[in-house]
Amino acid sequence: MLDYVVKLTKDATKVRKDDIEKLRAVGFDDRGILQITMIAAWFNSINRVADALGVGRE
Repeated sequence: MLDYVVKLTKDATKVRKDDIEKLRAVGFDDRGILQITMIAAWFNSINRVADALGVGRE
């Protein structure tokens, strides 16, 4: 799962069907994969907004 999230975070266009199949092979169903994807994407989005606005920088 973490390998998938790192790949999604670095460049989501590089996620392929075999990445999804790897998640299924270790027990994630489609709902779980969707949840992983949406949570990671949401955190990435929120972090980019925070970075752009300088949130947390001194």
